[in-house]
Amino acid sequence: MLVLPVWASMLLGLLVGFLPLVGMEPTGGAKSGSSGHATNQEPLPSSSGSNCSELTLKLEFSSKVVEHEYIIGFTGYFSAKARRLYISSALRNAGDGALLEWHIVPRENPASDFPSDFELVHIRQASPSSLLTLEDHPYIKRVTPQRKVFRMLKYVPSPEPTAPCNATRGTQKWQSWQSSRPFRRTSLSLGSGFWHATGRHSSRRLLRAIPRHVAQILQADVLWQMGHTGSGVKVAVFDTGLSEKHPHFKNVKERTNWTNEKTLDDGLGHGTFVAGVIASMRECQGFAPDSELHIFRVFTNNQVSYTSWFLDAFNYAILKKIDVLNLSIGGPDFMDHPFVDKVWELTANRVIMVSAIGNDGPLYGTLNNPADQMDVIGVGGIDFEDNIARFSSRGMTTWELPGGYGRVKPDIVTYGSGVRGSGMKEGCRSLSGTSVASPVVAGAVTLLASTVLNRELVNPASMKQALIASARRLPGVNMFEQGHGKLDLIRAYQILNSYRPQASLSPSYIDLTECPYMWPYCSQPIYYGGMPTIVNVTILNGMGVTGRIVDKPIWQPYLPQNGDHIDVAVSYSPVLWPWAGYLAVSISVAKKAASWEGIAQGHVMVTVASPAENDSEVGGELTSTVKLPIKVKIVPTPPRSKRVLWDQYHNLRYPPGYFPRDNLRMKNDPLDWNGDHIHTNFRDMYQHLRSMGYFVEVLGAPITCFDASQYGTLLMVDSEEEYFPEEITKLRRDIDNGLSLIVFSDWYNTSVMRKVKFYDENTRQWWMPDTGGANVPALNDLISVWGMAFSDGLYEGDFTLADHDMYYASGCSIARFPEDGIVIAKNLKDQGLEVLKQETAVVEGVPILGLYQTPSDGGGRIALYGDSNCIDDSHRQKDCFWLLDALLQYTSYSMTPPSLSHSHSRVAPPPSASCPRGWKVRRNHLYRYSKVLWRLTWETRSPALPACPHLSWAKPQPVNETAPSNLWKHQKLLSVDLDKVALPNVRAYRPQVRPLSPGESGAWDIPGGIMPGRYNQEVGQTIPVFAFLGAMVVLSFFVVQLTKAKSKPKRRKPRIKRPTYLQQQQTTTTGKNPTV
Repeated sequence: MLVLPVWASMLLGLLVGFLPLVGMEPTGGAKSGSSGHATNQEPLPSSSGSNCSELTLKLEFSSKVVEHEYIIGFTGYFSAKARRLYISSALRNAGDGALLEWHIVPRENPASDFPSDFELVHIRQASPSSLLTLEDHPYIKRVTPQRKVFRMLKYVPSPEPTAPCNATRGTQKWQSWQSSRPFRRTSLSLGSGFWHATGRHSSRRLLRAIPRHVAQILQADVLWQMGHTGSGVKVAVFDTGLSEKHPHFKNVKERTNWTNEKTLDDGLGHGTFVAGVIASMRECQGFAPDSELHIFRVFTNNQVSYTSWFLDAFNYAILKKIDVLNLSIGGPDFMDHPFVDKVWELTANRVIMVSAIGNDGPLYGTLNNPADQMDVIGVGGIDFEDNIARFSSRGMTTWELPGGYGRVKPDIVTYGSGVRGSGMKEGCRSLSGTSVASPVVAGAVTLLASTVLNRELVNPASMKQALIASARRLPGVNMFEQGHGKLDLIRAYQILNSYRPQASLSPSYIDLTECPYMWPYCSQPIYYGGMPTIVNVTILNGMGVTGRIVDKPIWQPYLPQNGDHIDVAVSYSPVLWPWAGYLAVSISVAKKAASWEGIAQGHVMVTVASPAENDSEVGGELTSTVKLPIKVKIVPTPPRSKRVLWDQYHNLRYPPGYFPRDNLRMKNDPLDWNGDHIHTNFRDMYQHLRSMGYFVEVLGAPITCFDASQYGTLLMVDSEEEYFPEEITKLRRDIDNGLSLIVFSDWYNTSVMRKVKFYDENTRQWWMPDTGGANVPALNDLISVWGMAFSDGLYEGDFTLADHDMYYASGCSIARFPEDGIVIAKNLKDQGLEVLKQETAVVEGVPILGLYQTPSDGGGRIALYGDSNCIDDSHRQKDCFWLLDALLQYTSYSMTPPSLSHSHSRVAPPPSASCPRGWKVRRNHLYRYSKVLWRLTWETRSPALPACPHLSWAKPQPVNETAPSNLWKHQKLLSVDLDKVALPNVRAYRPQVRPLSPGESGAWDIPGGIMPGRYNQEVGQTIPVFAFLGAMVVLSFFVVQLTKAKSKPKRRKPRIKRPTYLQQQQTTTTGKNPTV
């Protein structure tokens, strides 16, 4: 049995999760694939007692298709009788309809008595034609196989990381590769703790002043004292159920079982933990103890679930008018249309969905769906020292690549490390992960919703507006890590209780000079002739589920701030639904500023309209106008030698196709899903090039769409796309005219690709990768004119080059190179042989690096390297940024590095022999995802070259006024007056844990954001004012006591005189006056 390290098991569960084995035929008669099963399930450790035990959860998923069962989705909600009629009618039209044996599988759950938008059908010997006939029916939307999901949990103490994230452990069996198709969503609530260390020194954990409950840290007790405890809000928990007699919960409105087990109780404890964070009333208190808790048990005690269970449960949540839903599953497949469509439907029905952003950090471009959707509140994790948790996924979204740019996510962050929640039967426990942060926000949202008198104002957009407008920005952290900042419950309460339906923007401003928050925009100034800078802004529409932009956005440059030096183009969603849309802003420098340096400012005005729910509204529409301030830094156009163009257009990634990782050793993470962008998994390379003075731009269009005379080097890394013939012709002409080319390739071997094939559960067919690590045949077509080619060899190994330690990870070799070029060779292991025959062999003199000066007068230079893993953040072992520097010195300045030209590893170029034929893998699916291929085979025919994108620049409407100096605090939600919202006079409990950074106030660091007001001043001034008043009271008390003490002797004399009747008696007896 293969034993994986902790971190590898973590990635296996999160990224590969539900996927089948690769390279193995399905066992038995069932045509289904299944992934390797997890370790044996262990019982939940005892959670009795009040002590908090900090644990993490080890997770593994597996799944298989249920043979002969299909989920038939309809275009609307229909009764059971109508659904049966439609299916029967569709199957009668099939050619083999009369021979088909089929029946509807009964679903005995609370939703079975209501109309539904899908049906579960058992069809024996269903042919592809019969399934296509089903989909041809006008009321049937899609047909997908029923899936059975296994989820395995193992509770272990939180370990300290013992190896880097990218470490490679041992030799693995190639037959047990986890596949990437079909994609399965995994639970983000599990296993997340493996990525997070709670502190640099273990002793600090004992010294931190941490309150007992996360709800108190976020000041939920302030709202409790005001009488707000979540009453009247319906919150749904989709998980493993909840025990009926659990002492922590007093308002469990409904427990529903969507599984095939005859119990509603939680046999594992995870669902109880999530519910406790939201609504526990004692010990480890939740945020909203009086909320109506709706428990959806969608996993059995054996951790089994089916797709149909989730779909039924979602429909029932809509039927029950759930207000808040916490979802603890996610994954990278934002093109999983049935799931995405259902999430849209939920939010369109006013369900506020809160979802974890993912546990795939610290790598960028690792956002999980559905948290990366505009209508969902995506939550990232921080520790109790306000540091971004290592496991928390980072932005940007990759939906928009290659032509556009991603959106800002997560939306907010909150505590996700060591959070306490309810134990399975009683007591409390602590867990970590972004799914722990998700119920924290879900509980806060539930509590906030209960504070609003007019519940009609609360919807997915207005709640998100309140959360992001009130979030407290963390210092030194960029927006793709923290979103809008840390959850601030009290300030969100103030905003919601002064809220008026309106539109807002996320981010609310564009400031290309503000670092580090606006990274990567702030990392490089703009200049004339450069690729336009694209900022993808999300429009949140709190006025209604649907909306539109009135007329067109208006660009208004500030003349005193040189706003006329920039040009702006805007594109936007034709319809804002549900609750949101996009506003893409492209910024470029005007020609008159080609040699100018300075700051330019302006703003874009956008008016959003939504149908009014109340017909009495004038015109039947609500409108809201928002302003998007823009501030950029302009510099003179850099010299050509300093400008590098990154080819994004020819990079493909999962989803939708099976594009494997570039390093075959990373079998626990086989998907190439991070976007291959300079701001995602090539972020470190980009930062290095910027530090070396290079200006890096992104080409999101064909090679025919850029002016090569402006750039010194075109950088192609890990390209999977084919090339248009026009692109090949233009690149040859550009290099003859002085453009240089650097190519980082990767492995491509048809035999290895067949070895790592997998069984696709949707099509019931074996699939091979759509390319190798790179599309080497396409690259060879591109560079063949210069007598160059990569081979189909597959090599790996450690070596030293120019006194630098290097690691070659599943790279290819150079098969052909010009005789007058420079070629560097190294001794490497034949990894292809290891994959195919499990044999080890060392190959001497493998050509891996080539440098060539083209012969034309003034021609450019070409550099080839067979592996991109050394500049890729995904699984980099040893970086080769020094090599990239050397290659850029060669291509941009024609300076051949002596360490390479005089290297003892230099060999004669490989002979100009023809490359092997029949390279390209046939019968794969690249044509489905390629922008170049158009036929069902690998024929050379291609569609017409697409037109180059041309932006429609907005006509400026200059304004002669001064721009705001602080864009961050400039904007605010309309009609929100924080002064009108009174808070009780209570002492807030908020320990200062994180050391203050230079210039940071010791008071609460609550930024104004788009909601400035007196609240931030009161927060900073309340503590010293009350301290002064308290000191005065104490001082007055001591002054009074001191005065009393001084006056006491004078008032003591009369007290010791004898009573009058004793004096008279003594006088009568002795005849003398008494003395004192």
